Amino acid sequence: MSAGRRPAGEAVARLVPAGTQLPDRRRERATRSSGLDRLTDLAARLLHAPSAQVALLTHEQLVAAGSGLPEGVVGSTGPLEDSLCTVTVEHGAPLVVPDAAADERVRHLPPVRAGDVGAYLGIPLETDDGHLVGALCVFGPEPRAWTAGDVAVLTEVARAASSELELSAVSADLERDRMRWELAVSAGGVGSFDWDLRTGALVWDDRLLEIFGYTREEFGRTIGAFNARLHPDDVARVRQALDEAIARCSTYEAEYRVVLPGDVTRWVQARGTAVAGPDGTAVRVLGVAYDTTANRESDARLTRVLETMSAAFYSLDAHWRFTYVNAEAERLLGRHREELLGGDIWELFPAAVGSPFETQYRDVVRTGTPRSFEAYYPEPLDGWFELRAWPTPDGLSVYFLDITERRSAQRAAESALASADRATRRLEMLARVSQDLGATLDIDEALASVGRHVVPALADWCIITLVEEHGLRDVGTWHVDPAMRATLERYASIRLQTLDLTSSYVAHTITTGEPSVIPAPAAESMAQYLGSPEAQALIRELAPETAAVLPLRARGRTSALITLCRGAGRPRLGGTDLLAALELAERAGLAVDNARLYSEQHTIAEGLQRSLLAAPVQPEHMQVAVRYQPAAEAAEVGGDWYDAFRQPDGSTVLVIGDVMGHDITAAADMSQVRSLLRGIAYATGGTPAGILSTLDAAMQGLGVGTTATAVVARVEQPAAGDGGPHVLRWSNAGHPAPVVLRPDGTTSLLDARTNDLLLGMSSAWPRADQELELEPGTTVLLYTDGLVERRDRSVRDGMALLLEAVADLADHDLDGLVDGVLERLSRGRHEDDVALVAVRLDRVTTGDPPPSR
Repeated sequence: MSAGRRPAGEAVARLVPAGTQLPDRRRERATRSSGLDRLTDLAARLLHAPSAQVALLTHEQLVAAGSGLPEGVVGSTGPLEDSLCTVTVEHGAPLVVPDAAADERVRHLPPVRAGDVGAYLGIPLETDDGHLVGALCVFGPEPRAWTAGDVAVLTEVARAASSELELSAVSADLERDRMRWELAVSAGGVGSFDWDLRTGALVWDDRLLEIFGYTREEFGRTIGAFNARLHPDDVARVRQALDEAIARCSTYEAEYRVVLPGDVTRWVQARGTAVAGPDGTAVRVLGVAYDTTANRESDARLTRVLETMSAAFYSLDAHWRFTYVNAEAERLLGRHREELLGGDIWELFPAAVGSPFETQYRDVVRTGTPRSFEAYYPEPLDGWFELRAWPTPDGLSVYFLDITERRSAQRAAESALASADRATRRLEMLARVSQDLGATLDIDEALASVGRHVVPALADWCIITLVEEHGLRDVGTWHVDPAMRATLERYASIRLQTLDLTSSYVAHTITTGEPSVIPAPAAESMAQYLGSPEAQALIRELAPETAAVLPLRARGRTSALITLCRGAGRPRLGGTDLLAALELAERAGLAVDNARLYSEQHTIAEGLQRSLLAAPVQPEHMQVAVRYQPAAEAAEVGGDWYDAFRQPDGSTVLVIGDVMGHDITAAADMSQVRSLLRGIAYATGGTPAGILSTLDAAMQGLGVGTTATAVVARVEQPAAGDGGPHVLRWSNAGHPAPVVLRPDGTTSLLDARTNDLLLGMSSAWPRADQELELEPGTTVLLYTDGLVERRDRSVRDGMALLLEAVADLADHDLDGLVDGVLERLSRGRHEDDVALVAVRLDRVTTGDPPPSR
């Protein structure tokens, strides 16, 4: 082992934190006698991972089983907060960590900070009653890209592990080999096989017989019986995969079709390994298989979408083999998909080896970063292609267009340029325009930058006009002569008021969607359509000799116009200059239309979000303030919400919540959860913990398929005439802790360590109330995580900044405080939706509580 590198055992040992008290030998032997060790070993072998373990979580972590772990780790215990398996259970879904050091969720944990855990894949273990009790994980010291197949296999083994835990409570003495195979069947439809290469005997369990449509009496226990059910088109490929695994004593993996009696076709995914005998040659093949027909049917729906695309698309697996090719890709590649699927791209297209195709594709896989590029492929394709390649869990996906004609036009244009300098400037101009247009989704801002790029490269001056639903609007001008810019701006400010919008060149371009070339002298040609003497005088002063009006089009509509004008010293706009102008107009048109769509969607989304949030109640003796700020760069509807209302006993209920997701479904789920919570709170008059528990049951019973975080707080007024303090009673379902601002200016968090499970995960999870006496003048601030989370700072730093801001703004009124907090933490731009609700008790409260309303 090289100097400075820790052995793999140290990386494993760090999953059990320092200070762990190991149990006695009897407990370790009992733990290791279970079938869980076999399942962890199976997981490690199938996923080629250095180590695997099963961890059970209660008030601490117990390592119940493992593979590749140091002596003494199995059976040991340790704190929950230092465990990656705790993060897996809290996540409630497969935790995929290709690079632990860069992953926000786990990089703070000791094994990751020390650099000993580089990659981790964990699956929560769930009991029959829905409780998450631990995790099955595989891991190693180096970063690794986990595939969707890895997740699927480990999920199936995790189901078996969950069943193992259930069954082990009934009988700890059940034979482990039999347990492994029976658990595979009962857990998730996984069948097992054992092929003895010396005798030829092939043993299948009941689940595998069911998948292949055999009864035990019909199954011949030979490889021939397996081949008899294979789809004829898959026999050679599966045979090759098996032969390679046997020859190398390596793993076997294949997905294939089986044809059952009655011509029923199923898809099956199989994984196994060839086991070597004493002489080093393979003596048997062991493995598992499961039915993937449902997944294939889902893929088929996606395929129908891809087949209708006008662009070419194909996918490659990790071994550079074609796994999917749409119809347009067949046409452009000049081969039928039967020739392509399963074939190696470098063998089928040898000219790509060593070319930009190979260089870019391998860089995408190596870096995990999408790439866009253009490249030429020689005969038989003999064409230029524009490609966008991006990594997938299984390999690489590629979208491409044949741009041969466009490249030919570009070459012709470049060859016609008088000098290399002009060609360079033109290309640089297009690049700068594309960069500026792509940098903003604000329509006016996107167009305003165009004029400074096209002048003087394509024209002496220009006007950019936005085509809106209710008319035209000039949004940008630029003149090569600074002394004439004021004249041009004045002309642009009045010309549309007097322009003939039925027969002018502008009208023609809008109507036809085609460029309008204005004949010389352009000043007189343009003046004839102006009804104002001042506008006519200004266009003559600007003195264009030739001009053209170009449409900026996208998605079948003209979204803007650019009028390019040249003086007497330049030739008419044409040739390569016109081609460049048309390409610029094409790029600008798409950018403008994207900005238009974004603006429309953002307005609709924000309006819909706000319509789902009601005005808060305003009780006597206290003030309530609410705020909602949508994300600055998103057009989706979010799942953040707030609420403030009265219960029948006069208590004021404050709610802050966040439904997972950022789309219409999230908004609908949010509205449903919010309405359920409000109705439960009012109808039952319950405490916050009771409200959340009842809401969990209602979500489960009504099939509300979502999860959410929330804080429910109730401000309880003192009984009439007793002069006691107000009491804040609250319960937290996995949400950021509220902030309390006391009259003396001190701040604190309502203890976040008492957070309960998220809403929608389990109706059996016990929830608890906490309470705090509130002095007159106390302020309580509830908020969603978008307030403290940003890409450029950690959550911990965001919480510290929030407490600092609340303390600094303590002397402001309630509205000033919440507005100041929003401004300080967002710096004017929110990366995520933010909702806030704040309550402040009056400094002097007297009299009886007001009636509910």
